[in-house]
Amino acid sequence: MARLEPARRRGLSNEVADAIRAAIFDGRYAPGSPLREVELAEALEVSRGPVREALQQLEREGLVRTGWHRGATVTELSEQDVAELDSLRGALEVLAVRRVVDGGGDVAAIEKAAETMERADTPHEMVRLDIEFHDAVYAAANHSRLVHAWETIRSQVHLFLLTRVGVSTDGYLDLVRSEHRALVEALRAGDVDGALTLFAAHRKHAFDVLTSN
Repeated sequence: MARLEPARRRGLSNEVADAIRAAIFDGRYAPGSPLREVELAEALEVSRGPVREALQQLEREGLVRTGWHRGATVTELSEQDVAELDSLRGALEVLAVRRVVDGGGDVAAIEKAAETMERADTPHEMVRLDIEFHDAVYAAANHSRLVHAWETIRSQVHLFLLTRVGVSTDGYLDLVRSEHRALVEALRAGDVDGALTLFAAHRKHAFDVLTSN
């Protein structure tokens, strides 16, 4: 039998990562904000070890970047980051939409996610619900490896959308609601080409806001 290293409990570091991730997603830590181990440990009432592990986990997710002199900071997306995320997200969504329509995916769950968005009253809440809407699309695609691929960039897409609302929120809530109503209608109608066009337009609106300045 091969010799294995003793297992380490990582529950606490996961909890710390969840807390820091939530603080990033609700705007308490904006892109570029420093994430200091000592301050985080004091705020969360833990030692620095779990904080360090949590920051490493968030760095793997793409939410945190570390530098030799800067320490850990919330990721600020570069132009290349924005372009790569947009193109990869688009490629994954094409497959997801085709599978939902062609495979008779659970559009009811997607519709429910869109209905929840009608009650969002802040941009940060809307971004969270937008991500959950796309979670429902990928789940309905019934393709486990596709879901896994989405999950590897999910946090970065969330950051992408947060960066978008950081640039402008003019008309944002109404626009996103109307876009998602249209997406559901196209999926329910089984209109692959129409759905793909609408999903592409939805992505393009966010991309254009981030690249127009």
